[in-house]
Amino acid sequence: MTTHIKTEEIKKFIITNVEAHPTDLAAITAKTFEFSRQAVNRHLQGMLKDGILRAEGATRNKRYFLKPLFEKAFAIEIKPGLQEDKVWRDLIAPLMKDVKENVLNICYYGFTEMLNNVFDHAGAKKAIVGLTKYSNKIAIDVIDDGVGIFKKIATEFHLDDERHAILELSKGRLTTNPKGHSGEGIFFTSKVFDDFAIMSGKFGLVFCAEGGWLLEEMPEKIAAKGTSIGMRINHDSKRILKDVFDRFADVDYGFTKTVVPVALVKYGVETLVSRSQAKRLMARLELFAEVLLDFTDVSSIGQAFADEIFRVYQNAHPNINIRYIHATENVVKMIKMVKAHAGQKAD
Repeated sequence: MTTHIKTEEIKKFIITNVEAHPTDLAAITAKTFEFSRQAVNRHLQGMLKDGILRAEGATRNKRYFLKPLFEKAFAIEIKPGLQEDKVWRDLIAPLMKDVKENVLNICYYGFTEMLNNVFDHAGAKKAIVGLTKYSNKIAIDVIDDGVGIFKKIATEFHLDDERHAILELSKGRLTTNPKGHSGEGIFFTSKVFDDFAIMSGKFGLVFCAEGGWLLEEMPEKIAAKGTSIGMRINHDSKRILKDVFDRFADVDYGFTKTVVPVALVKYGVETLVSRSQAKRLMARLELFAEVLLDFTDVSSIGQAFADEIFRVYQNAHPNINIRYIHATENVVKMIKMVKAHAGQKAD
């Protein structure tokens, strides 16, 4: 392997891993390529000089970050007649001429969907739209000063609280304006980008295209006003917008499949044991033909919780195909047990 190819390989590795390893980047790079720390540090110094990375802290406590190659933000006054596609054409599209077609299509879709949500739902007076380009990815942000997406959903649908609103939002087909919207925008946008984040009130919700998600609760004193949407996609992504639509939609019946993170039902450290929790999880899922329950971060479930889903609900909705993924051995055992008793009456 030539020196040039090896250098590019190391550079790509550093760019790919810097966010996950800001403090031990040199160590994992040296281990992966069987280089000395001194040799890796020369690469890091070169990338700092070239403006690809930035660093904070002294030698022992140094942290590395990707440095933006380009960033631009625009303030928008929300007023009647403003069109999201025109905002894209006037402000964002001229800055995206070097972007691959499939990535450009995803960015256009996500930007216009999220900005339209601001216009139609947020009750906002102003918005900020931003574009940042890094050496490996594009970041698009849409921020508004409105009522806040989780608060709006909780109020409009008379839900328990904003945490309950997050669960409902994750299912898809949820809109506070059914005459003008299908409720599919956020669901599909969260699936086409590599990372999709919503911050509103005291909650931050992040979805990854490959299926992972993270919910963080912040102290009240730093709760976010309005709603902030962040969308990230790699320059070299091979994802095609139509392929993602096809995974969840049927040609004849539209948006028919959903993936629901089961752990979003939980509050704090509580376990999933009750029928009421199961009913909250399965609410509105009769809108779909196929439901995929994602048991990530759920170590076990109770008999009543499992029975309510896999026997009671399934018997009441025999045409819905309920499947599950990322289930632990304990979860699978409980599901199989209640399915084995599917002919019995509910407790």
